[in-house]
Amino acid sequence: MKFKPTVIPDVVMFKPTVFEDERGWLMESFHEGLCTLGLPLPNIVVQDNHSCSNSDVLRTLHYQLPPHQKGKLERISQGAVHDVAVGICEGSPTFGQWLGMGLISRNKHIMYTLEGFSHGFVALENEMHFLYKTTDCYVRECEAAIGCNDIDIVVGLPNIGQLSINT
Repeated sequence: MKFKPTVIPDVVMFKPTVFEDERGWLMESFHEGLCTLGLPLPNIVVQDNHSCSNSDVLRTLHYQLPPHQKGKLERISQGAVHDVAVGICEGSPTFGQWLGMGLISRNKHIMYTLEGFSHGFVALENEMHFLYKTTDCYVRECEAAIGCNDIDIVVGLPNIGQLSINT
């Protein structure tokens, strides 16, 4: 598995090794050995989620407040998204920084985001399947979101005026 740092050190793109032949393909989407990259990768994954969205659906920038912040290991099993991570920890060097990138099932890339980021995406194709592992469980009382019209956070999303907003 190869990794590619991004402009935000706490967000990393992984390019897994894909073993392919006439029968199909196999890849590792997570391996404990990723910790050898010197990144503070999760010691344990405690929740595994799978969501499905149709084209042009916007999943707004969600996060969980301490003590239940979540790191996320994200990939697309079908379709494509424009994925966005925004640094939300005041005092952190990544506060207010954002990164948007395409995740596409065909290229099998994986994005890892440390705790302290808000995350959202826009589905670019119908029946898009988004899979992500998290470092903490969902806790309703700690759930928070950044509105897609927040003028203090300008992110590179497609024209959101034409999208179905779905939190």
